[in-house]
Amino acid sequence: MSDHRDPETHAAGTARSRAPRHGRPAVRGEETTRTGRTLGLIVNPLAGMGGSVGLKGTDGPEILEEARRRGARPLSGERAVRALTRLAAAAKSPFEIVTASGDLGEHSALAAGLRPVVVHRAGPGDSGPDDTRAAARAMASDVDLLLFAGGDGTARDVVGAVGDRVPVLGVPAGVKMHSAVFGTGPDSAGSLAALFLDGSPAVRMRDAEVMDLDETAFREDRLSARLYGYARSPYERHLAQNAKAGSRAGDAALEAACQRVAARMREGVLYVVGPGTTMRRVMDALGLPSTLLGVDAVLNGALVGSDLDERALLALMEGRQTRIVVGVLGGQGYLFGRGNQQISAEVIRRVGREGIDVIAPMDKLVALKSVSLRVDTGNAEVDALLSGYLRLHTGPDRSVLFSVRS
Repeated sequence: MSDHRDPETHAAGTARSRAPRHGRPAVRGEETTRTGRTLGLIVNPLAGMGGSVGLKGTDGPEILEEARRRGARPLSGERAVRALTRLAAAAKSPFEIVTASGDLGEHSALAAGLRPVVVHRAGPGDSGPDDTRAAARAMASDVDLLLFAGGDGTARDVVGAVGDRVPVLGVPAGVKMHSAVFGTGPDSAGSLAALFLDGSPAVRMRDAEVMDLDETAFREDRLSARLYGYARSPYERHLAQNAKAGSRAGDAALEAACQRVAARMREGVLYVVGPGTTMRRVMDALGLPSTLLGVDAVLNGALVGSDLDERALLALMEGRQTRIVVGVLGGQGYLFGRGNQQISAEVIRRVGREGIDVIAPMDKLVALKSVSLRVDTGNAEVDALLSGYLRLHTGPDRSVLFSVRS
């Protein structure tokens, strides 16, 4: 994490009276009158780097180094800028912003045109959970809302540091985001933060689940999730995501739908098969092994790639007609952007909207609290391409049209 051009660091206890809203950073001796409410910002600059390269997270220095070797680049800072830009445009009341130095939040705030006050300064080198927890503690007693950009691990660190002392809201920027503390996307998180800071009656508070997966087990194709606690978090049903729901076994209609999709796979067409238990049923119908939590590729009835990353998928797709087969993330309703970032915006763009097959059991669709499925590819043009009504396979001879939105 770089550390340069930091605004003057202030103690957390004085941040409310010293945090101007826009333009240049605060400087020593500058006093302002506090107006509006105070937002705390924390960015985990390493979050999400493992997604497109198939590493399913970036916990630990060895995995981070491998992600970089595979060409991964930081994404969370950009997503934080999107959220802050939307927040600044949507907020009707002035607000103040406090953050941590450099890539831990300051750079994103400045890029969004805000004037942050730094209340925590991290040392040189890559940031880690200790930096997130220290920054959260520095802000906890002095902010009205703590906005963080990261994944489930970041949520766990933030809530572990502040408990229920301050409301928290996540900008989704990780690989696995099963917790219920996140906005549905960066823009939604910004809009929800603005409504909260404005005191809008459209926003209510809820106790949101904070979940995290064991990344080592995840990479070994084992799903080991744990509930770490609950966070006080603002909620508006169109802007906040729900926690991931578990899968149900024994659905005969779903089994038949998967067998039908498998039987209709055409010769000469490459099929990119996403992660999850529904997609495992498709691979079982083909008589092929599968990666439960990764992305596989099938051509002419044979497995031609297992647990592939974005780069490998694009290489296999070169010169071939390609289709994508995915399921719906239970409880949250995501098609892309949660746990399947290997199927990147570029992969989707090359395949096109008409080349996507979605399989989802009716009970999973009925259980969704939203009337729309979600996409969060990180690319606004691709999200727009996917938006609208999409046909979903729900049984052997049954399908439904379901709305998709970003």
